[in-house]
Amino acid sequence: MIAHLRGVVAAIGATWVVVDVGGLGVRALCTPATAGAQRIGAETTLATSLIVREESLTLYGFSGPDERDCFELVQTASGIGPKIALSVVSVLGPDELRAAVAGGNIAALTRVPGIGAKGAQRLILELKDRIGQLAVASQAGGPASGWREQVQAGLEGLGWSSRDAAAACDRVADLAETEASVAVLMRAALRTLAK
Repeated sequence: MIAHLRGVVAAIGATWVVVDVGGLGVRALCTPATAGAQRIGAETTLATSLIVREESLTLYGFSGPDERDCFELVQTASGIGPKIALSVVSVLGPDELRAAVAGGNIAALTRVPGIGAKGAQRLILELKDRIGQLAVASQAGGPASGWREQVQAGLEGLGWSSRDAAAACDRVADLAETEASVAVLMRAALRTLAK
């Protein structure tokens, strides 16, 4: 298993990052917030999870080990694959996910695209006993520069229309003035879309 990548950011997309590791460009799928926090030419370290399928090897990158552990834990629930697990950690931070599962908060879990009420109930039932084992999340992120484009691209990558994504960015513009990180702005925008 590949536990982490450390290298120079070579390219960035809305939901992926290419890290140059000793001359080898490794593409990792990631949350929009994680991609938005990267800068081309900057040194980065991503916690990773490798998903092996018959037809592909897919590497997922995360801002820290806690986010990666949540991604891997969510996949242990029946009917949840890496795509929905990535959506879960995109919408809910590790602390929010722990609180939602531990508190039986179906409304919080149904904010995730691809999870309905029955799926949320199944997640709560199957993960409730194991969610407390995850480490306490560390707060990650840096000041948001060019946040609007990053947040809008991330929302569109998660399936919202460009009009809805732009409206969500408008609703969190005041928060951006407080030097909030792209990750914080992304979660705030997702909350406005969930209402």
